[in-house]
Amino acid sequence: MAVYAAPSYVAQGQGQPMITTSRSYGSPSFVAAPGSPMMTTGSSMMAPPRSVSRMTHNQPVTTVMMPSPATVKVAPMPPQPDALSNHTTKVFNEATMAKYCGPQVVATFRKSLLVGAELDEPAKQAIAKGMFTWARENGATSFAHWFFPNRMGGGAVGGSLGALKNDTFLDLVWSSDATIKPFEVTFPTERLFCGETDGSSFPNGGLRQTHTAAAFTMWDRSSPVMIYDGVMRIPCCFVTHYGKCIDLKTPLLRSADAVAREGMRLLSLMRLPGQQAARAQTIHSYVGWEQEFFVVPAEAFKNRPDLLNCGRTLFGALPSRNQQMDLNYFGPIPNKVDQLLKIVEAKMLEVGVPMAARHNEVAPGQHEMCPIFCAASASCDNNVLFMEICTNEAQKLGLVVLFHEKPFAGINGSGKHNNWSVGTDTGINFFYPGKTDDQRLCFVTGVAALAWGLKEYNELVRISVAHAGNDHRLGAQEAPPAIISLYPGTGFEAHVNHIIRGGDLLDYVAEKKKAGPGCAAAEQIDTNVEDRNRTASFPFCGNRFEFRAVGSSQNCAFPTTVCNTIWAAGAAHISEYLEQGVSLRDAVARTFYECQSVIFTGNGYSSEWPIEAKKRGLPNLNTTPLAIAAFSGGKCKEALTSMGIFAEDECDAFAESMYENYNTQLCIEVNTMLSMVATGFTPAFAKDLSTYKDAPELAGERKTLYPEVLVQAAKLKQLMSRALGISPGALVCFDHGAQF
Repeated sequence: MAVYAAPSYVAQGQGQPMITTSRSYGSPSFVAAPGSPMMTTGSSMMAPPRSVSRMTHNQPVTTVMMPSPATVKVAPMPPQPDALSNHTTKVFNEATMAKYCGPQVVATFRKSLLVGAELDEPAKQAIAKGMFTWARENGATSFAHWFFPNRMGGGAVGGSLGALKNDTFLDLVWSSDATIKPFEVTFPTERLFCGETDGSSFPNGGLRQTHTAAAFTMWDRSSPVMIYDGVMRIPCCFVTHYGKCIDLKTPLLRSADAVAREGMRLLSLMRLPGQQAARAQTIHSYVGWEQEFFVVPAEAFKNRPDLLNCGRTLFGALPSRNQQMDLNYFGPIPNKVDQLLKIVEAKMLEVGVPMAARHNEVAPGQHEMCPIFCAASASCDNNVLFMEICTNEAQKLGLVVLFHEKPFAGINGSGKHNNWSVGTDTGINFFYPGKTDDQRLCFVTGVAALAWGLKEYNELVRISVAHAGNDHRLGAQEAPPAIISLYPGTGFEAHVNHIIRGGDLLDYVAEKKKAGPGCAAAEQIDTNVEDRNRTASFPFCGNRFEFRAVGSSQNCAFPTTVCNTIWAAGAAHISEYLEQGVSLRDAVARTFYECQSVIFTGNGYSSEWPIEAKKRGLPNLNTTPLAIAAFSGGKCKEALTSMGIFAEDECDAFAESMYENYNTQLCIEVNTMLSMVATGFTPAFAKDLSTYKDAPELAGERKTLYPEVLVQAAKLKQLMSRALGISPGALVCFDHGAQF
């Protein structure tokens, strides 16, 4: 067979791959130079014996005989499992429990969880044994009680991560009479249900001291055990020696009990005729979070002491082109970031978290991922795990994930929108308009309970998202203001007014509108029942309410706790009317009348809204200290204590932990700022000024601007020293240990 060497595109220089076009087939062939690996894309139509040209620059073509394709045996590549084919392999859910422990144990487990009863000893042993077998089969060598201290929102990289101590699956053989007892690979039953650690080294608001430090972890049976990085994680509560709450999960579980208790009380008093309501045994709350974050190169991150210490930039300027052209939102995800997000998605799917979406957000370098909703306690745990996996996997790729609410001034900040709902175990959703009369009555009543709770305990809702990072975000781009209001939709707002005037609860018609692009190629679609309001704290989203004020770095457990608490309080309020003999219609009407001021369907970003909110009696707690001060007030304590979420001393301790978190964060930021001025800016100023020593007229405002920076830094130092009660000379820039 003739081999045509021309026309050919020959690489410049010896030893480089050559590219030549075979005229016989019109397809390109990649021909290696002598000593280089052979590369070819020749057509399979080429008849044996196949010849491939070799040539180097300015050398004649030679022909090398290659074996026939029929004689070359290539082992087929085994199919590679994708993320979807490997889901739910590392989570001990009820299906896994049934496989390893038997269906009877699952039935016993479900019943004990429903009524809050302790499992009997045989069931405990069966679950621990089955869990141990499953963990070892999946490569786990350790277990850990995984709990969630009161760390609130934080600027540090990683967000509000949980706490754990890895314990190897080992124990001594206590029955042995050897002097040095041997050990065995095992998982004693009691280690599943209880652990002990030091409580004084975690934020506790004074409930623990070094000389009274004992604290205990207990398995949260409503959140599945999972395996991550070879460790079987057991989600846990964390309480003191006296059972006092010093974590974020315990109040969440108590609020879940309040939802079940007050929700079932209300449902029974509503006396609905349908079987869906009659068969209900409990009521759950559900959460689906939307996690926003920034991704930056690790090398750039390490060069910024402010990002490193605080999670946000303390100095900087916007580039000429940032987000003003709307180029980033839903744009193609950068390759390396997409690689990270796919890895995170796969690992989350392994532990049974159905990650449903990933996309670019509005700001450059900003992204979002979110799962399908699930039971609130498990969902909050999943979010903490998500932040941890993001942090770990980004490090391997030379990236850093920033969870701070406002890492860069002037562009969008990041939130963690909590899509929250409440519903029975038989499928009635109190936030879905429904199709049957029972479902529609539950919807109107459920929204009334939420509206009353938001109005009555407005400060408490604001407090649930109060921390230093979120102060920079609330009221800015793509975040609701610090004023808490409810957006049920304009149609439902009209229905509320209709009910107050005496109208029937069932007169609200949740009709979807038709919308289309007005062209033949695309069909019309059904829109949502109500429009979307992104400026509201609590907008209605068709079958849930979205708490949009939650900060991206915080554990969403406490905001969910408060959502559950105020709804349970609202349900209790309506129940009291019903127990007094008031009809359901009138009870709901009175409730809406009492809380009508919290319903707002306008523009929450407008300058008129704060003025209007003040007229309505809605507080505007636009800083964390203002919010925490309100937390110590009687109303907030009333809600939390009456619903069984906190005892009074737990309320005080929680407020103290919030103050500590806020003050510590600001102290770190101030010290970092002073350190950057002293060790970075000042030498740079001097070097820059020296550039203009021969042409001072070109220096512009540098001679006045640079000294002014130092003057302002000195003022900040004085202010900080007074706040800390120390002399300015004792103030240390902790980054470098240098006196400023």
